[in-house]
Amino acid sequence: MFKLYGFAASNYFNMVKLALLEKQIPFEVVSMHGCQNPETLAVSARGKVPVLETADGFISETDVILRYLEDTHPQTPLLPAHPFARAQVWTMAKEIELYIELPARLCYVEVLFGGRATPEALKAKARRDLIKGFAALGRRGQFAPYVAGTEFTLADIYFMYSVDLAQQVAEQLFGLNLLDEVAGARGLLERLNDRRCAQRVAADRDADFPIFLERVRPVAVP
Repeated sequence: MFKLYGFAASNYFNMVKLALLEKQIPFEVVSMHGCQNPETLAVSARGKVPVLETADGFISETDVILRYLEDTHPQTPLLPAHPFARAQVWTMAKEIELYIELPARLCYVEVLFGGRATPEALKAKARRDLIKGFAALGRRGQFAPYVAGTEFTLADIYFMYSVDLAQQVAEQLFGLNLLDEVAGARGLLERLNDRRCAQRVAADRDADFPIFLERVRPVAVP
């Protein structure tokens, strides 16, 4: 059985967790937070989560883990069969990560954790990049009814665990409603969150988030 290392308040951990649940792959959760202690570094060279433990060893980085799960468990695919279509799904997933999730992450300490204010230069960069990122999503996304077309794919997993947090940043810091500027995005997010497996992930996340806040608040708040 696979072991998934991480914690339920992490959106990247939840991307892998949802993929495992959707593909009906048995797994065990091992609670671990990213840090630089020897025990964590023995599992993850960079000291970050998620990490998947397999019979052959440990796999780090969310997209690498997801590719591995597709290769080893193709029975319930989260990627199309055609190589070009697969590339399109991965392109959309990476664009969501690079141009929506990562810019929003610059402001997580202030918006999500109630910590120190984001430096103005980083805040300006986050605003600029989020506007461009959501615009790219509007151009690339099909929402027919899923992000990449008619089937639920890995792009939808990146979408649901990135755009909600990015929307919080855009609203609270910049007064922007970027999600509703992408036709079909909010409706899709609501439908994705209604999925049975997603509700299980959300329940674990909601239970863990207050515990995570207590862990990070002494660092986040000067």
